[in-house]
Amino acid sequence: MSDRTAPRRTAVVVGGGMTGMLAAAVLAEHADVTIVERDLLPDGPQPRKGLPQARHAHLFWSGGVKALEEILPGVSGRLVDRGACRARVMTDLVSRAPSGQWFRRFTHTRHSLLVGTRDLLDAVIRSDVLPDRRITLLQQTELLGLEGSADRVTGVRIRESDSERTLPADLVIDASGRASRAPHWLGDLGLPPVQERTVDAGIGYASRIYRPPNGAVDYPIVNVQAESQADPGRGGVIVPVEGGRWLVTLSGSRGGQPTSSNDEFLPFALKLAHPIIGELLTRAEPETDVVTTRSTANKRLYYEKAARWPEGFAVLGDAVAGYNPLYGHGMTASAQSVLALRGVLREQEITAPGAARRIQKAAARPVENAWSLAVGQDVFRAGASEQPPTRLEKTLAAFVDKAADAGSRNPRAMQILLDVMSMEKDPTRLFRPDMLALVYLGRKRPRLSGPPLTEKEAAVATTGD
Repeated sequence: MSDRTAPRRTAVVVGGGMTGMLAAAVLAEHADVTIVERDLLPDGPQPRKGLPQARHAHLFWSGGVKALEEILPGVSGRLVDRGACRARVMTDLVSRAPSGQWFRRFTHTRHSLLVGTRDLLDAVIRSDVLPDRRITLLQQTELLGLEGSADRVTGVRIRESDSERTLPADLVIDASGRASRAPHWLGDLGLPPVQERTVDAGIGYASRIYRPPNGAVDYPIVNVQAESQADPGRGGVIVPVEGGRWLVTLSGSRGGQPTSSNDEFLPFALKLAHPIIGELLTRAEPETDVVTTRSTANKRLYYEKAARWPEGFAVLGDAVAGYNPLYGHGMTASAQSVLALRGVLREQEITAPGAARRIQKAAARPVENAWSLAVGQDVFRAGASEQPPTRLEKTLAAFVDKAADAGSRNPRAMQILLDVMSMEKDPTRLFRPDMLALVYLGRKRPRLSGPPLTEKEAAVATTGD
């Protein structure tokens, strides 16, 4: 007998940010989806309330771009058409490692970055997702809690204006970001607290948009990472964004954070481990005031390890783990976790027993990869964690420094390192025999004495034309 008259499944996504929009696109293949968003979303690429970190540098590593393309085919091209920039890693990137080496540039690379302002990235993804008639957006709507029991979530309670109601759902996805109240919602259902860990290096960020100096068309991304042995550690990055502008983000760990003063931004940049960013800004024209952020702790909730987990509920994106933005893996991990959601739902029904736990476990894999990359350096900062670095973390950090050194002096080692940094491979790739041989036995060229700029690029930093 035909089941064409069977009612469509229903799903609720909490949060209308990037993760929520991508999750809604995936869920629409299987259900009618309602997005519950606390704020009023802008019509175009404008600032969004509730996303204070949006003013700082954002990027998708190639692992994230691939996930985006699988969820929304062609979206990276649409982003570029709107002004986002594609950068070839180690071709269009000048980068100094935390251990002090400058990485060589080369023309043959399979890794890339997609960069633009967060406002643009969000706007293009929204414009791709929201026209889908299977998706309904409820804005200025507060989620009060989950409906159901410790065994199964059956929907959510919401408040719109002054009225409250219940939205039934076969599956609820929490994509509400760092401000997620999932631990409280689960506690209200009678479930025990989940394991969590915080590593807070006290990193502060300050960002400003500039008009580049003359001659800086198609200038590479410039990244001076904070030195791992310095306390406080200070770093900075220049990324091209739409409108032919530069978005400059400076960072400093506890005791050395940049301030919101316009007058102090350039002096801070000139005092980094190498002054190249400050030298470039000396000849650039500021277009905005400085904006700062201090909420940059790495926080991870281990939902996938919960002894009990309700059917009909899963958590994705920054609601599972928020990372120090310095490493740029948050959006990539979120896109990959949504891709993991799609993988589970293409194998089984949305209401199948155990589906929610399988979603949570699948989404944890990219989260763990990004967590390992972020915490590997931050955990060593003074006061970062109540738990001192474990012996394993110390061993891994020492090896990563060696791998970075090998990467700066051997292109093959660099390609393998980028497989991991781009989140196309998990960190265990660094410990395969070929990489171990390159780190400990491979031929290495001498370290570079300074940033690998072309003659024309160096002239921009020194003369401005």
